[in-house]
Amino acid sequence: MSRSAGDVHVFEAHASDADLDDLRARLAAARLPERETIVRSAPDPRRWDQGVPLAVLEDLVDYWRTGYDWRSFEARLNEIGQYRTIIDGLGMHFLHRRSERADATPLILTHGWPGSIAEFVDVIDELADPKEQGMPALHVVVPSLPGFGYSDKPTETGWGVERIASAWVQLMGRLGYNRFVAHGGDWGGNITAILGGSFPDHVLGIHTTLALPPPGMTTDSLTATERARVEETRDFWQNNRAYAKQHATRPQTIGYALVDSPVALLAWLLDKFAEWSDTEDGPFETISRDRILDDVTLYWLTRTGASAGRIYSESPHSLDPDLRVDVPSAITMYPGDTESRTPRAWAQERYRRIVRWKQPETGGHFPSLEVPEYFVRDLQQGLATVLAASG
Repeated sequence: MSRSAGDVHVFEAHASDADLDDLRARLAAARLPERETIVRSAPDPRRWDQGVPLAVLEDLVDYWRTGYDWRSFEARLNEIGQYRTIIDGLGMHFLHRRSERADATPLILTHGWPGSIAEFVDVIDELADPKEQGMPALHVVVPSLPGFGYSDKPTETGWGVERIASAWVQLMGRLGYNRFVAHGGDWGGNITAILGGSFPDHVLGIHTTLALPPPGMTTDSLTATERARVEETRDFWQNNRAYAKQHATRPQTIGYALVDSPVALLAWLLDKFAEWSDTEDGPFETISRDRILDDVTLYWLTRTGASAGRIYSESPHSLDPDLRVDVPSAITMYPGDTESRTPRAWAQERYRRIVRWKQPETGGHFPSLEVPEYFVRDLQQGLATVLAASG
C-alpha cells in the first residue's frame, strides 16, 4: 500500500498470508534430484564443484519452511523507510534513510544480481548516523533495480545500465539531492561508473568494488601477483559465466523455473553466494542463513526471477569502451571477488582520478554481508577522501 507525497509515495511491504502459506506448501512438496556424484565431507570447497550440494539445500529448504521469519525482514524494510516513484514510465522502489546531521551528504547505493536491497539493510543506520567521530554522515538512498524487488518489471526492452544511471540522477533530484556520491558493486558498480563518467555535474565522486578496465589492456607492466589475479579473473569470465549466458540469451526460459519453483530459485541464487564469497565451504561461514533467505524470499514474493535476469540481456557489454570517469574515485578490490581483481594500473585507464585504492585481506563479492564492519568503515573513509578531493 502507498500514500501520496507529491511525486514520491510512501510504500509499506506486506506479503499476504496466502503467499507465505503457498511458499511453505511448495517447499514441502518439492521434488529434489539425487545426490551429486562428487561426494565430500564438510568442510571441503570441492563439495560445490557440481553446484549446490544436496545436503546443504535440504537443510536450507527445511529451515526456510519451518524456521525462517519473513515478517522480521519486512518490518525492517518498513522501519528504514520505503518509497516508490515513477521515472521514465517505470515505478521505482527505494529505501531512504535521512541522516540527523545537518552536514550529511546524499549517497546512492546500487546492488547487483543475485543481490538486492537486502545487501544493505544492516549498514544503512551506521552510514546515516556514524558513531565514530570524524566519519561523514550520509542521506542513504537504496533503489531496487528495474525488474528487481518492489520496482516495476519493464514490459519492453531498453532498460540497460545507461538508462538506469540516468533514472538514478532523476531519482536523486526528485529527493532534492542534485549533488551526491555513489557506491556500487556487481551491476551496481557498472551503474556507479556511468554515474561518475556521464553525470559529473551531479556526482561528487564514487566508491566502487568493481573497476572494469577498458578493453585492450596488456599484462606487460603488471607484477607477478597482479598477473595471477588477472588470470583468475579471466578464467572466471571464460569458464564460470554459464548463468550470465543463460540470462543474456534465454532469460524467459530460466525464468519459468525461477518464478514457479522456490527450490529452483534458492539453488540458482545460493550457488552464486557460495562461489563468490570469500569462504572455504559455503557462504554461511560469513553470511547468515536469514539474510540469504531475505534476499531469496524477496525475489520469490515479487516474482522477479525472470525480470531481474534480463539486465544481462539489456547490458551485454556492461560498459561503453570509451567511458572515462574523471570524478574522484575510491576503489576497493576484495580478494575473494573473482569477478573483479583489476590491477590499479588497468583501473586508472578508466577511473582517472583514483584518490584511494584498497585491497583488504578478506571479503568477497558481497562485502556488506560478509564483512559489514569493514565495509562500513571502508566506505566511510573512501567517501571522506572523495569528498575532500571534490572540494
